Amino acid sequence: MTGIKTTGEKKMMFFSGRAHPDLAEAVAQQLGVGVVPTKAFDFANGEIYVRYQESARGADCFLIQSHTAPINKWVMEQLIMIDALKRASARSITVIVPFYGYARQDKKHRGREPISARLIADLMKTAGADRILAVDLHTDQIQGFFDGPVDHLFALPLLADYVGAKVDRSKLTVVSPDAGRVRVADRWCDRLGAPLAIVHKRRDKDVANQVTVHEVVGDVEGRICVLVDDMIDTGGTICAAADALFAHGAEDVIVTATHGVLSGPAADRLKNSKVSEFVFTDTLPTPNELELDKITVLSIAPTIARAVREVFEDGSVTSLFDEQ
Repeated sequence: MTGIKTTGEKKMMFFSGRAHPDLAEAVAQQLGVGVVPTKAFDFANGEIYVRYQESARGADCFLIQSHTAPINKWVMEQLIMIDALKRASARSITVIVPFYGYARQDKKHRGREPISARLIADLMKTAGADRILAVDLHTDQIQGFFDGPVDHLFALPLLADYVGAKVDRSKLTVVSPDAGRVRVADRWCDRLGAPLAIVHKRRDKDVANQVTVHEVVGDVEGRICVLVDDMIDTGGTICAAADALFAHGAEDVIVTATHGVLSGPAADRLKNSKVSEFVFTDTLPTPNELELDKITVLSIAPTIARAVREVFEDGSVTSLFDEQ
């Protein structure tokens, strides 16, 4: 016999960047592990330094970092952390990205534009990532940008069950804020047994975040409408859609979104909106100025933890969402 045979067991290690430590701690608690102690700081010129306080040799490493503001800093930190794990001889590196940065730049609308979502995937692969685990990507095609396994998790069961438990389902209508969300809204309809409506809009391609709502397709008069989207950034699109629903006789409007980006004028728009409740998950930290009674934040940590455990134990992530 040649060579050496070992009988060691698999080892999981869980790491986190500095972008959203509360979510990292919640996921670690669900897994029953601790977050690996990490020394990380910024030099005076903005460069980032990272060093892990424990050996990662031979371990299956899971690194969580949500691309919140300032997004470019946290993307770079994540790349550096991946590189550190690769050079620390990690057995495998799974990158957990609850909110995938630059996801809206997933195709060329006009000439001389980048496909930045693809660039982010290329950077992670080059840094040393073996696998990506993300929550509600802006478009499904982003899964194909990464040359390796991509586990796409969905917040729909969490959000839909919350809404379904607190409203009269006989009066509920699921509303897509644009044509691109119809497929997701249709899944909501199947889960809640509700009819579908669509808000038709047109976006000014030369002015960022400028939206004009045209009409509502479907019966919303006297109905409780739940607007479903993957993310809310400045809040302009979703608040305009809600106004259109109220203008067409909706009794109430609830807004749900996986990712509460909530930048710029979002705080004022949400505060002044007639929407009765905004429901998000905690894939991104909620700004302090938006701690309002009408904002509800649900924990995505159990969903991420279950997926991590399936990956580590060579199980099936898909089985978590077979009902969908």
